[in-house]
Amino acid sequence: MVLTPSTMLALGTSAPDFRLPDVVSGQEISLATFADQAALLVMFICRHCPFVKHVQNELAQLGHDYQTQPLGIVAISANDAEKYPDDAPESLKAMAIDLGFTFPLCYDETQEVAKAYTAACTPDFFVFGRDGQRPAYGHRTLVYRGQLDDSRPSNGLPVTGQDLRAALDAVLAGRPVPQEQNPSIGCNIKWKPGAEPPYFG
Repeated sequence: MVLTPSTMLALGTSAPDFRLPDVVSGQEISLATFADQAALLVMFICRHCPFVKHVQNELAQLGHDYQTQPLGIVAISANDAEKYPDDAPESLKAMAIDLGFTFPLCYDETQEVAKAYTAACTPDFFVFGRDGQRPAYGHRTLVYRGQLDDSRPSNGLPVTGQDLRAALDAVLAGRPVPQEQNPSIGCNIKWKPGAEPPYFG
């Protein structure tokens, strides 16, 4: 298992747009889907990774806890499904249903969306707020990227979602998110042969 940290994309980066199918509903999801939301959480996850399995119940709980807040949430899996069939769309659909996800789970077959976000590991988290100068949905700016919390599969710490929840609560309340942020860490995204981005490895 190769442990990979977040790339820690520069704060203030605009959210890249995307168009991906939700594996459960088949609906196309894009930034426009969340146009009415004050903030957007983009999570790169998969099904087979032990780091995602370690936190998957907390991810589902986040969806329930923020369901009444003006927060859009989307999960994306970009792993090579040919080599990792647990991360194929039908398997992801079963995951989303079993865990009771209240947010779309999309499959990034081309892996281009993951590259646009410089996603590196599973799980990897990106929180975007509205750009006050450019309020249209296409101009959300990055206010948090990093870990869910300090828990890891082997360190015995409880999964609380503390870091991510603090960032979400701040941006939803209109407060600045602290810029001292710790990278997420997990299994590297399983890139297709020859499709590895420059930041991989």
